Amino acid sequence: MPPTNMGTIRILPERIVNRIAAGEVIERPAAAVKELVENALDAGATRIAVALDAGGIDRIEVTDDGHGMDAEALALSVQRHATSKLADDDLVRIATLGFRGEALPSIGAAARLAITSRPADADSAHTIRVEGGVVSPVAPCAGAPGTRVVVRDLFFATPARRKFLKHPRTEADHAEAAVRRLAMTAPGVAFRLESDGRTLFDLPHQDRAARVAALLGPDAAAALLPVLGERGGLRIEGFAASPAITRATGAAQGLTVNGRPVADPVLKTAVRVAYRDVIAAGRHPVVALYLDLPPEELDVNVHPSKAELRFRDAGAVRALVIGALSRALGNPLGNPHGNQWGGGAGIDMPAPRPALHLVHSRPGGSLPRPAALPGFAEAQLAMAGAPSARFWPAPAALPEHPLGAPVAQVLDTYIIAVASDGSLVLVDQHAAHERLTHEALKAEMLAGDVRSQPLLLPAVVELPPADAARLLAQAASLARLGLEIEGFGGGAVLVRALPAALGAPEPAPLLRDLADQLAEADEATALEARLDAAIARMACHGSIRAGRRLTPAEMDALLRRMEATPRAATCSHGRPTFLKLTQADIERLFGRR
Repeated sequence: MPPTNMGTIRILPERIVNRIAAGEVIERPAAAVKELVENALDAGATRIAVALDAGGIDRIEVTDDGHGMDAEALALSVQRHATSKLADDDLVRIATLGFRGEALPSIGAAARLAITSRPADADSAHTIRVEGGVVSPVAPCAGAPGTRVVVRDLFFATPARRKFLKHPRTEADHAEAAVRRLAMTAPGVAFRLESDGRTLFDLPHQDRAARVAALLGPDAAAALLPVLGERGGLRIEGFAASPAITRATGAAQGLTVNGRPVADPVLKTAVRVAYRDVIAAGRHPVVALYLDLPPEELDVNVHPSKAELRFRDAGAVRALVIGALSRALGNPLGNPHGNQWGGGAGIDMPAPRPALHLVHSRPGGSLPRPAALPGFAEAQLAMAGAPSARFWPAPAALPEHPLGAPVAQVLDTYIIAVASDGSLVLVDQHAAHERLTHEALKAEMLAGDVRSQPLLLPAVVELPPADAARLLAQAASLARLGLEIEGFGGGAVLVRALPAALGAPEPAPLLRDLADQLAEADEATALEARLDAAIARMACHGSIRAGRRLTPAEMDALLRRMEATPRAATCSHGRPTFLKLTQADIERLFGRR
């Protein structure tokens, strides 16, 4: 319904215009942190320190040792659309992270801003203050060479925006992610980040490989593959983790274009396509990619956040990224076989497994033996490197079970069963057991009786400090699921017990996935939803793995449990656990119908 109380058209006061514009540029503390750190990088800083209080809501402080500003430049810096970063007016060859001249005035319009700066050759520093858009005169003061920016009470001047901020921990996570992305782009700059007096990371000047390894974590660092590609004026370098290293979210993907961290859909799609055939659906690869191209081939003036781009030839960029990643994944570092399934540096392919044989049962139902088929010698030789298939004689009378009786296991991953009506059933043992474990844990949680298994020796898991803090903040909830953890200093987490239903999974991958899962949820997510997501992650880590050989009794028990378990047709990630082919389906596949 259109408004009925519209008055005459008027020009808004400048302070209101500035506050409206500020909301577009600075939507949360992480955006202010990003803009201030970008200014420090553009100023040639070699060391940047960031400190946050209450996730940046109460205070943000960014200190750098860059060029600094004199009194005249300092006064101009808080004026809207005043910038020193554009060499001309055509917005084509943009070589700096910032260029709009909006960040400082936007912050000053929404918060209490104080800037102290001093050029290296100046005798003293100068300071300027802006509170809710009101600018105080520049004044001399003491200060080291470089610039120190302090932002207090973010959005005090725009209460409507402030009340929509998330919990301080959530805002701190977003701010940390923004600083990590910028630290990834500038390895030659030392970065330090503190949150509420706690150091999250302190990185020295490093080369690109060392910086990437430091930010992605030890598991990914041990499995990084070099990426290199060139096409016309486009060039890509960087690192990609082997397919064995994945994450529950895409947070561990660092994408940089011309020195600018971005979240571009063209690049994200290219990464997903390159990994599509080598990682499980729903998992996300770990990459750190640096794309360079002529500035005129790129438009960064799409959004005030400057995280979205527009490529002149998006198809060429996509092809370059997919090709470079595919080559890296096809020839892992240290893997002379060049097989895409290698696990990372220094990992060799396993020895070939025995040949695949067709088998038949001996009279009396004894163990099967290989059956040589005349005329098929060449075919059998060609399959000499394939994983084995193991067959068992079907019972004389097939039981009346929906999923039938197991008769074989192929690729050490899939169970073949035959139902009483002749249907063929193919079961993914890992996906099926994942669902069974999920439902068992959930039932125990609802009954308030989750059984935990204390570890003989408590395990210490090293995590990024933010991930450790995220897990420890939910320690009480995780204890309800049988996972008992406690802090062990820094980013270390001590694991004392695991849910008994999981068996004995490795604690480190489990905790990393749980931390990623919790990072995706915020305080608005219901506790039950967070716990159910955590159960799904635990179930995946505590299930029978693909590649494990099962006995006939184990396979039969798995099928019977599936028949008695809710939602057993799909795993916790929504993938099917079994496929059933009726006689009609098989005849249709062979063209008999």
